[in-house]
Amino acid sequence: MHCGQFRYQFTRRQMLQQCANGFGAAALTALLQDRAFSGVTAERTHFPAKAKNVIFLYMDGGPSQVDTFDPKPMLSKYNGKSPGDFFKVEDTQFDNVGKVLESPWKFKPYGESGIPVSDLFPQVGSCIDDIAVIRSVVSNFPEHTFANYFLHTGSGLQGRPSMGAWVNYGLGSECQNLPGFVVINGGLIPPGGLDCFNSGFLPASFQGSVFKPGGSGIANVERQEKTSRTQVEKLKLMQQLDRFKQQVTGRHDEIDSAISNYELAYKMQMAIPDLMSFESESKPTLELYGFNEEYEPTRTFAAECLLARRLVERGVRFVELTCPNVKGDRWDQHSNLKLHHANNARAVDQPIAGLLKDLKQRGLLDSTLVIWGGEFGRTPFAQGTNGRDHNPFGFTMWMAGGGVKGGTTYGTTDEWGYKVVENRVEIHDIHATMLHLLGLDHTRSTFRFGGRDMRLTDVHGHVVHDVIA
Repeated sequence: MHCGQFRYQFTRRQMLQQCANGFGAAALTALLQDRAFSGVTAERTHFPAKAKNVIFLYMDGGPSQVDTFDPKPMLSKYNGKSPGDFFKVEDTQFDNVGKVLESPWKFKPYGESGIPVSDLFPQVGSCIDDIAVIRSVVSNFPEHTFANYFLHTGSGLQGRPSMGAWVNYGLGSECQNLPGFVVINGGLIPPGGLDCFNSGFLPASFQGSVFKPGGSGIANVERQEKTSRTQVEKLKLMQQLDRFKQQVTGRHDEIDSAISNYELAYKMQMAIPDLMSFESESKPTLELYGFNEEYEPTRTFAAECLLARRLVERGVRFVELTCPNVKGDRWDQHSNLKLHHANNARAVDQPIAGLLKDLKQRGLLDSTLVIWGGEFGRTPFAQGTNGRDHNPFGFTMWMAGGGVKGGTTYGTTDEWGYKVVENRVEIHDIHATMLHLLGLDHTRSTFRFGGRDMRLTDVHGHVVHDVIA
């Protein structure tokens, strides 16, 4: 090396020996920036957060609002009549409009709040005082794939970052050995596929990692090499090759994310077995979630919900649960509404209630935002004789925990449960409210892409303050 008139000669080994303390200081600096190591809260929020984690209970297919959380006596009064005699019938997905169809289920009030809940959800009904029911959600899309993208990413087009990726990017994870965004696969791939959970133009390391609710959790998590030393040496070689590629071509997201993913995967080998072992859970806890139920899909979703609790306990920022396979369709009943909505509800009712109660008794519900809902609702009239078509004009989602005002309802659909007439809530508003509860201003949560500051809420979105405690 040259410096003025002086010439210094170092071998690489000498340089490393003399700079060792500097490398240690650099590593310590990096660790101190991480909340999981420093013991110092390096807040990345715009204002104090009410929630730290999110669990999204994704009801793929579109549950019927008039059969779950939005009772409409008018449907019983005019059951079997032509809906066109009472209101304008919009075009439907399958253009097969039948008669007004009353709900096969009765509603009754629950809790001190007295909010009515369908007989489909008696266990969730027992938790209603912790839930804010939003009855006035609308979507821009009546078709599953586009509506799923819209629900997850704020855009009906493929390729935008999902809300889990946005939250993971905006807040990071408090867990060092697990992904910050986990999707628990109940057995059904939603229309739109993995792009519902993708990172889009955000760095690839923020995308959802798909876990199964049983077994090893994820594929290939166990070491394939005969010894741990062999594995470490192999990973070192891969890292050296990746770094060499960076030196030649410069930094690229794909390479950076690959390096990050390999490092995380190595850490996960130690964390996953403990995470996936439910042996430490008490029998009352397992019974609370529904592990002993005869119906297999209930047991599947029970494992999903318990795994979700264990993930947020470990600091995973965003957890999404998908529906179990009920040997029929997801919440998409174009026919046989009574049978298949009952099966889907039977699969998820007790596990969801178990999750809410377990989070509450462990003191985690205050810091965990739980969101329930699908991509749209169903029509108040029949498709054919015994089904319901897609309805994006008014449907129900609910929130619990994480700063939500429990025991409340917000918004109103018309007397048929068809269209919103009061306090319309866009999907962008759901996203804005979620980010607000996490301490993020959705208008300032941006990522520069294509010459524009991109947002989860695009140029839309308003916080629904009336559901916030």
